[in-house]
Amino acid sequence: MELTQRDAVRAEHVSHAYGLTPALVDVSFSVVPGAMAGLLGPNGSGKTTLFRLLSTLLEVQTGHLSVSGLDLRTQQILVRRNIGVTFQSPALDGRLTVAENLHCQGRLYGIRQNVLREQIAELALRFRFEDRMSALVSTLSGGLKRRVELAKGLLHQPAIVLLDEPTSGLDVWARQEFLALISEQRRQFGTTVIVATHLMEEAEQCDSLLLLDRGRVVALGSPDQLRASLTGERLTIRCRDNTAVKSSLCAMLEAPCRETGGELAFQIDRAADRLPAVLDRFRDQILSIEAASPSLEDVFLNLTGHSLRGQEVGT
Repeated sequence: MELTQRDAVRAEHVSHAYGLTPALVDVSFSVVPGAMAGLLGPNGSGKTTLFRLLSTLLEVQTGHLSVSGLDLRTQQILVRRNIGVTFQSPALDGRLTVAENLHCQGRLYGIRQNVLREQIAELALRFRFEDRMSALVSTLSGGLKRRVELAKGLLHQPAIVLLDEPTSGLDVWARQEFLALISEQRRQFGTTVIVATHLMEEAEQCDSLLLLDRGRVVALGSPDQLRASLTGERLTIRCRDNTAVKSSLCAMLEAPCRETGGELAFQIDRAADRLPAVLDRFRDQILSIEAASPSLEDVFLNLTGHSLRGQEVGT
């Protein structure tokens, strides 16, 4: 893989293990400045380990990893000044006010008081929590806490922002609002965003995705490119008794079947056109049936044999 000096993030043959247990195996990828890149995979895929390496919480064991041209093995202090991090676990002190949390963070980075006041005021206005500056963090909603967390990670104006499952636990509206803030940050300031996720809504926002499974890269590309790697459409059927009709459905559709989450899934051409015949023959057994274009979940299933939720798939 050709990597250039322009890359915001570069990984070349990165491997990492906990004792004798491998967490990452020969991982290589690059992210251009200003892009939003997703680390997509189920629990145990290696995305959390990669995130911790990028955020300097773990030392690089094997291979080369750099951020903004800075070597993560030898220049960790400089790397920390170039990244902002929002972890999945809350990193705000609920006993302090919003303003106190932000001031503490700014002082840790050595930001001068007058500059810090301006930065906090600007971020509070941009992320729409200027009226809650005196509120204790413990009294905020989940969505508002996430906005403050993001502002906290941007106080020192980093070139790269790392987000670990940033909208996990948020309702749909709060999730959409948070992703809109990320999009606006990129548009205005050219910030590079790396997001570790297992959620399709977050993955769909990314310019590029790194699909990880058991520590290895199984695919690289944009969401559209990854979906285009599959032919046909997906036909998903939930039956009263999947076992009783599975063989007959496979024979009728002339296609193999994947079973996951109590559903039978087929990848076939013109899936929508097959619906009437399937319903006519198996109407008494079918609880639900859906024809859809391939999803990122389908891509992952096809490549690994299990879902992004980590469920093994029967065939």
